[in-house]
Amino acid sequence: MNFLRRRLSDSSFVANLPNGYMTDLQRPDSSTSSPASPATERRHPQPLAASFSSPGSSLFSSFSSAMKQTSQAPLGPMEPPGPSTPVVQRPRILLVIDDAHTDWAKYFHGKKVNGEIEIRVEQAEFSELNLAAYVTGGCMVDMQVVRNGTKVVRSFKPDFILVRQHAYSMALGEDYRSLVIGLQYGGLPAVNSLYSVYNFCSKPWVFSQLIKIFHSLGPEKFPLVEQTFFPNHKPMLTAPHFPVVVKLGHAHAGMGKIKVENQHDYQDITSMVAMAKTYATTEAFVDSKYDIRIQKIGSNYKAYMRTSISGNWKANTGSAMLEQVAMTERYRLWVDSCSEMFGGLDICAVKAVHSKDGRDYIIEVMDSSMPLIGEHLEEDKQLMADLVVSKMSQLPMPGGAVPLPLRPWTPQTKPAKPPGQAQLGPPLGQPQPRTPTQGGPRQAQSPQPPRSGSPSQQRLSPQGQQPLSPSSGSPQQQRSPGSPQLSRTSGGSSPNQVSKPGTTLTSQPRPPMQGRSTSQQGEESKKPATPHPHLNKSQSLTNSLSTSDASQRGTPSEDEAKAETIRNLRKSFASLFSD
Repeated sequence: MNFLRRRLSDSSFVANLPNGYMTDLQRPDSSTSSPASPATERRHPQPLAASFSSPGSSLFSSFSSAMKQTSQAPLGPMEPPGPSTPVVQRPRILLVIDDAHTDWAKYFHGKKVNGEIEIRVEQAEFSELNLAAYVTGGCMVDMQVVRNGTKVVRSFKPDFILVRQHAYSMALGEDYRSLVIGLQYGGLPAVNSLYSVYNFCSKPWVFSQLIKIFHSLGPEKFPLVEQTFFPNHKPMLTAPHFPVVVKLGHAHAGMGKIKVENQHDYQDITSMVAMAKTYATTEAFVDSKYDIRIQKIGSNYKAYMRTSISGNWKANTGSAMLEQVAMTERYRLWVDSCSEMFGGLDICAVKAVHSKDGRDYIIEVMDSSMPLIGEHLEEDKQLMADLVVSKMSQLPMPGGAVPLPLRPWTPQTKPAKPPGQAQLGPPLGQPQPRTPTQGGPRQAQSPQPPRSGSPSQQRLSPQGQQPLSPSSGSPQQQRSPGSPQLSRTSGGSSPNQVSKPGTTLTSQPRPPMQGRSTSQQGEESKKPATPHPHLNKSQSLTNSLSTSDASQRGTPSEDEAKAETIRNLRKSFASLFSD
C-alpha cells in the first residue's frame, strides 16, 4: 500500500494521465462486464462509494478508465478513414520552343491532361532560354522574352517540351546543342525526343541512318540518292561526274548548297571548304521535275508535290507551286521507315525529288522542326497539339504529387505456436517479430510459481514501472547458441527479452504478462483465471500497465485471458480500498 501511494504521488506519472481516468473503479462488482461493451457501462453509472471521498479517488478512477480504454482497442477492427478531399493538381507546364510567329497557346486552349489537369504553355526561342539541370531536382528554365515591347522574365520547371526550332545551324551561327543537352540532363520528355533532336544536329549523321534503311529495304523500295562524305577539304580532289551538288556543313532552307558544273569550279569550292573548316558532301545533280514531301504527324499522313515556277534548280527557293497528292503505299513505307530512327520520331518528313526520267530519289529526312506547308497549316498545328497532349497523358504522375493519408495500423492474426515455443508479436510497420517471454523459454521440468517473489525481493526496472524477480538473473536467461544479444526495451517492458534467431528487433515489442509461466499463459484461453489470494497489490497495479500495453497488440486468441485479467484487476482494486 505504501508503494502504491509513493508511486501515484509521483508528479511526472500523474501529469501524464488525462482527466477522467479510472471511473470504472467506483462501480460495484456486479456492474463489471466484457470490455467489448463500453457503451452499456456508460449508460448505467453507479453512485460513488463513501470510501472514495478522498482526493486520491479520482486518480484511481482515471487509472482504471485508461486500462479499460486500452484493452478495448484491439477488440474491434479499425475502420478505414473516410474519403479524403480531392487534391487540386497543379497545371502541367509545356515549353514550346518556336519563334513568335505561331501562338501555340491558342492550340492548347481548353485541353487537359487526362481530361482534368490544366496545361500552361510557355513559348520561347532557343536564343531566349537558359537553364540549370540537376540530378534530383530536374531542370529549371529561365526565359527572357519580349512580348508587345515588354520584356518578360520567368523561371519555371517544365513538364514537357515541344521542339519546333532547329537547335544547330552553321549558316546562322546558331548552336544551342548545349541547351538540348541540359534538357536531356534534366530528364524532360519531349516531342520529338531530345535524343533524336540532338542527333539531327548533323545532316551526314542523319543520312547515315538513311543508308541503313537503304541497305535493309533495297534500292527499289527505298531509292536513296548517291552521296559522298568528306570530313575536310583534303580528300576532295575530283568528282566522278558533273554536275554535282556540294553541301557544306550543316545548314537548312537551301543554304550551304552549291551546284558545280565542272572540275575548275569544283577546285574553287574545295578551297572554300578549307576556309570553312568543316565537312562536306557531294551528290549527283538530279534534273528534277518536281519535289516530293511526305510528312507524318502522329498517325496522320500527307503528301505534297512542289514544282518550281521561277526556274531555280532549288525547288524551295523562289516561286513554286504546291499541291497535295494522294498518299501511296510507297510513300507511306518511306516515312514509316524513317520514323523509326533514333528511337522513334513522332513528327517527321521525307524529302525526295522526281526526275524528268520518272525516277524518285530520297535526299533528306526532317524532324519536328520541319516547316509546315500547304493549305492545312492550322490542321497540322492542331494535330501536333493533340499529339503532345496524348504524350503528356501517358506520363506517370510527378513525384511532387500529394500522397494519400496513411491507413491506421490494424493488428494481424498470427497462427498458434506450440507450448514449447515463444509467441511472436505482430509486425509494427515491418514484419519483425520478437519473443515476449522473459528470460527465454522456461524449462518444463522446473516450472516457476505464479508469484515472482515477495515484495522485499523485487526490484524495479530502470523505468520504475515493472518489478523484476530475482530469477531474471538466473542461468535460465542465458541465450541459446543461435540467439542474438539481449536488448533493452522501452515503455515498461522487461530489459531481458530475447529476440528470435533470424529476426530483427521491433521498435515497440509486446511485453509479457508478469507472474505467469508459458504453460499457464496457454491455459488461460481455455479456463478463466482467478486472482491469486496473496497477490501483492502494488505489483498488480504495475502489471496492469504491461497488460494494457500488450492488449493493444494482442491476437484474438488472447481476448478471453485479457478480459479476465481486467476483471481480476478491478476486484483487486476493490479489495484494496475496502481495507
